[in-house]
Amino acid sequence: MRRLRVLFHHRRYLTLALLATLLVPSTSGLLFGQQEPPPPPSAPRAVSFPKPIETTLKNGLRVIAIERGGLPLVSAQVLIKNGGEVDPPQSAGLAQMTASLLTKGTATRTAPEIAEAIEALGGSLDSGARWDAAVVGVGVMSSKFIPAMEILADVVRRPAFKDEEIERLRQQTLDGLSVELREPSVLARLVASRVVFGGSPYGHPLTGTPETLARIKRDDIARMHRTYYRPDNAVLMIGGDIKPEAAFKVAERLFGDWAKPATPLPASSAETGKAAAAADKPRVIVIDKPDAGQAAVVLARAGLRRTDPDFFRGLVANSVLGGGYSARLNQEIRIKRGLSYGASSTLEVRREVGPFVASTQTKNESAAEVAGLLVNELGGLASGQIPDLELTPRKAVLIGNFARAVETNEGLVGQVASLALYGLGLEEINNYIKNVQTITAGDVQRFAGTRLSSKDANIIVVGNAQLFLNDLRKQFPNVEVIPEAELNLNSASLRRASTGATQK
Repeated sequence: MRRLRVLFHHRRYLTLALLATLLVPSTSGLLFGQQEPPPPPSAPRAVSFPKPIETTLKNGLRVIAIERGGLPLVSAQVLIKNGGEVDPPQSAGLAQMTASLLTKGTATRTAPEIAEAIEALGGSLDSGARWDAAVVGVGVMSSKFIPAMEILADVVRRPAFKDEEIERLRQQTLDGLSVELREPSVLARLVASRVVFGGSPYGHPLTGTPETLARIKRDDIARMHRTYYRPDNAVLMIGGDIKPEAAFKVAERLFGDWAKPATPLPASSAETGKAAAAADKPRVIVIDKPDAGQAAVVLARAGLRRTDPDFFRGLVANSVLGGGYSARLNQEIRIKRGLSYGASSTLEVRREVGPFVASTQTKNESAAEVAGLLVNELGGLASGQIPDLELTPRKAVLIGNFARAVETNEGLVGQVASLALYGLGLEEINNYIKNVQTITAGDVQRFAGTRLSSKDANIIVVGNAQLFLNDLRKQFPNVEVIPEAELNLNSASLRRASTGATQK
């Protein structure tokens, strides 16, 4: 038996050695930087999604149906066309709290009863708010569609906003914030929003702050719901294994008597996405957090509206810069220099101008170096070459992500709902891939040079300032330093009234 084991291991060793010998020629290029280019991509394939069919009820509710066979599933979504941007200045987080409470009890169902009813149907129900909208969605088998829609209509139209549910949600949110606000990366992004948008509606934290959450009362929540949750400010999306005629019939039965208020909607604020006046003179802000084990480094500036003609140029430009593992920021900061576990960027489009943010975390001692790299890479996007070998995979990432997003009914409904929210034609869902594919390297360079100039970008660093401040000042002389204890996220100044920023 022992001899057999020796022979087995000897043969296994020879087999592995032979495989290693055969593999050496094909991997030597990788080891010495001579990797062969990948084969060219195949010809683009046309993709066509089901055509959305829509109607408008007498009360002003827009109803959009998308029939999609294949699986006996249906997703539905009620989209309210206002979100965090309508939070009162002293009540940041109100829209998020209002939306989250919708599923926590109605006039006829308690929160546990809602959860049990949805579970019994084998479905899911969720709600929440983002900057420009509040969303309540349900997903269920098509055979259970009508009872699921009855629950959806109930939570949207008749939430109870019980005191005990309000206090439970408030405490849960505060507990989450107590953890998140200790994270340098979270602080850096919240500070970035204030730096870019100042006191305008996009400047405050979407989920609120401990101070603003404490001020929110039940009357505020009920007023938010009464003001914005109305049929002429909503879109009902239904997609999946259902005929449009059947979808419209259910919509009429469950939402047709939803009364449209006599009072008009509040006028939208022209200041929503207005960049702070300080954006004319970019700022470099350090939040001194001595207990930070790492520094968070963020570059932030104003970006685009969703309806901007440059939207797809911006989408591809961001993908090249920091939209994935093989994008430039991650290549330069993580792969080449080993200064971070990852670096990325986002171009967040909204109804009004949203933010462009590039971010990473690094050890405190290298924070200044990384800040310079973010600026350099953004500037290089406008001035350097973008070969097809780089551009083609980055566009493929966008197309692949889009394909994954719409492969489910929920994803398809969400994509069409976004088009409806921003007033875009619903047929645009079939143009996404083509619009990405047509972007050229020149388009990216021009966009980066005219719409993402690094000269207009702000730098925010949250970390142990004594370990990087001197080096940071060598690159950016006008550094503002705010001790963490003096930081005020409720103010466009970022400072508590009794204190000011200090210069070290």
